[in-house]
Amino acid sequence: MNVEFWRHLLRARLFGLLRRRDEALAEYQAALRHNPRAVRTHHVVAFLLAGQKRYDEAEMHFHEVLRLDPKNVDAWFNLGFLYDQRGEMQKAVDAFREAVRLGPKSDRAWFGLGRSLAALGNHAEAVHAFQRSAEMQPMNGIAWYHLGMAYHMLQLASKVTEVANHLNRFDRKRARQLINDTGRADLQHLIADLRI
Repeated sequence: MNVEFWRHLLRARLFGLLRRRDEALAEYQAALRHNPRAVRTHHVVAFLLAGQKRYDEAEMHFHEVLRLDPKNVDAWFNLGFLYDQRGEMQKAVDAFREAVRLGPKSDRAWFGLGRSLAALGNHAEAVHAFQRSAEMQPMNGIAWYHLGMAYHMLQLASKVTEVANHLNRFDRKRARQLINDTGRADLQHLIADLRI
């Protein structure tokens, strides 16, 4: 048993519970010095570094996770999210594509893929990704909103109407946002009773 690894890991978890993230990060990094093959620890370090916007360091740890565990869907998703945050949308698309290939039931990976594709102007493929995300999480108003916006960018007015009607059933504020952002004055009656 690697006592030093576990000692630092337990201290890191305690600092995490106390919301002392800098100290938790330092302890996780110390734990890695005693067990550099600890996949979950690399993942946590990457996540904490990304939260501090230390993207280059975080990317290095995500790649280490994927070197040790190439089929880690969460690592592919988080790497895609990191690239999205850095504005590297093609890299984000590639990472999210791998996440959905390995985990086709990951609604958040499909959503991330859709956002990245839309940012690159590939709205037709974004529609497919948002549809998959919305199918898996039918009450996810954000996914439905982005699906409606992708339809809008493709100038598919009837599809925007369908999405707005659907959203209006369970997320009226997001329905209002879609109607306003697409300039669909003909759909204002759906949200006429909502206060601004």
